[in-house]
Amino acid sequence: MGEYERWEGRYGAPEYVFGRSPSYFLPSCKPLLPKSGSALAIADGEGRNGVWLAEQGLDTLSIDFSPTGQKKAIALARERGVPLRFELADVHEWAYPAEAYDVVAEIFTQFSEPRDRRKKWDGMKRALKAGGLMIIQGYTPKQLEYGTGGPKFLDHLYTRELLEQEFAGWPDLRIVEEEVEMREGAHTGMSAVINMTAHKPG
Repeated sequence: MGEYERWEGRYGAPEYVFGRSPSYFLPSCKPLLPKSGSALAIADGEGRNGVWLAEQGLDTLSIDFSPTGQKKAIALARERGVPLRFELADVHEWAYPAEAYDVVAEIFTQFSEPRDRRKKWDGMKRALKAGGLMIIQGYTPKQLEYGTGGPKFLDHLYTRELLEQEFAGWPDLRIVEEEVEMREGAHTGMSAVINMTAHKPG
């Protein structure tokens, strides 16, 4: 089964697979958000993170390759009464516009092979305006011990060294590794996560 079929199947469940609230890390980034501007939510699935960004007053585009997930995201945005824009897109192949967004957020999108992750991250960097905020949250290799969600392949997981290398020279680079009890839909139980924020060099 390919990734498209797998996610279409998961999002076909009547409930919101990862809940309706944003990832716990995203609201903690609120002090770093601009008062106005634009945001891009990468592989936003059922929309919980894109909806939250839109609720902060940001003109937000939610992209994902799953029509089923995006249908639920549209319903969630309507329910919350926020103007969230949508585009069906493969995050590895999407034509990322240059310097178009003040915030780019990638939350638990670790289905990418390393070669595809490179294309995705290059696109995310290109799309972020100079001085804009990059937000990334993912699982670390220790997550394989917990088995409470996330990818099953070591090379899909994020490490401090990987992020430090990828975003070397970015001002205010902050990386926190932690083990937390997560209650986000299917993401339940102890989890090993890594959270990153950084501003694109001007």
